[in-house]
Amino acid sequence: MGFMDNVKGIVDKGRQFAAENPEKVNQVVDKIGDVADSKTGGKFAGQVDSAQGAVKKALGTD
Repeated sequence: MGFMDNVKGIVDKGRQFAAENPEKVNQVVDKIGDVADSKTGGKFAGQVDSAQGAVKKALGTD
């Protein structure tokens, strides 16, 4: 099994977890965004919100 096969397997497991636990995934994404906002003093709140939305959309948890 090559490196890319291992990466694909990890990504597939992550997507499966997200599909089975969307509320947990959304909580983690929101918490990470809150930490980023806190560390930057909210200076990049718009970009952080956009990134959170993109992550949720990519994982199918939005």
